[in-house]
Amino acid sequence: MNSITDYWQLILTVARSFTLVDAIDVVAVTLLIYSLIKLVRETRSGQLIKGLVLFIAIFIISNFLQLQMINTVLSYIFQFGFIAVLIIFQPEIRKALEQLGRSNVSKSIADVVTSKDKEENKKQLRKLIVSVAEATQALQQLRMGALIVFERKTKLNEIIETGTVVNAEPTGQLIANIFFNKAPLHDGAMVIRGSKVYAAGCILPLTKNDSLSSSLGTRHRAALGISEETDAVVVVVSEETSQISVAVNGLLSRNYNRESLINILEGYLIPKSDEKSEGKLSLSFLKRKNNDEH
Repeated sequence: MNSITDYWQLILTVARSFTLVDAIDVVAVTLLIYSLIKLVRETRSGQLIKGLVLFIAIFIISNFLQLQMINTVLSYIFQFGFIAVLIIFQPEIRKALEQLGRSNVSKSIADVVTSKDKEENKKQLRKLIVSVAEATQALQQLRMGALIVFERKTKLNEIIETGTVVNAEPTGQLIANIFFNKAPLHDGAMVIRGSKVYAAGCILPLTKNDSLSSSLGTRHRAALGISEETDAVVVVVSEETSQISVAVNGLLSRNYNRESLINILEGYLIPKSDEKSEGKLSLSFLKRKNNDEH
């Protein structure tokens, strides 16, 4: 009974000394741990974490049983463990930092632009989107493939360097001509920066998702790959099926026509004043994806 009383007194003492700074500290650590767990669950690093935990368990057991040789070997390994973790989890760390860079802070800074500039920018983006929709419709009818990447907050300089800089005003004819199967730049991705066709013939990283359907070709895997690593919106026209697809955040939705493609691209590329509409758009994207999978 005395131990219970002492324990209760300790809790009350800690509660009385708990300040606002302590609360902020606890919340920050909780969010950090939650983010790390979420990052691990969303990537293939889960198995690596299990292996690391097993390593630590073996080290503790060897230390307890005084297995000197195993303990010595593991001690040397753990001396360089931090560097090894950085190397092994480099893709995950990079992804986390990129997601941090896409936070609402940068969005707030962008909102300083005047309303006149915003309206002009929206007009140019709508023209661009219509041009892309017209081009994809023409390529769909000709059964020619296309891979179009819309750059957003994450800059794609490394991807652009693998292709040829075009920096041209967008038209449906220009975009379709680039992907014409006899054109020199057709076998690669087009990168849209701002409201211009900035580069073509670019090489994209393939997705690391091993559970994809075997029916998805290289274009779709490249679209998913760049959408996993960046916040880009990617449009794919299949050469085999003539289907138009869109990849965002590692998710692929399919069976778009001219009108539905314009709607989805406007939702992702043209700034919204109402954040709720963005949420509805993401929900509709997921519903479309689920329907396509079934």
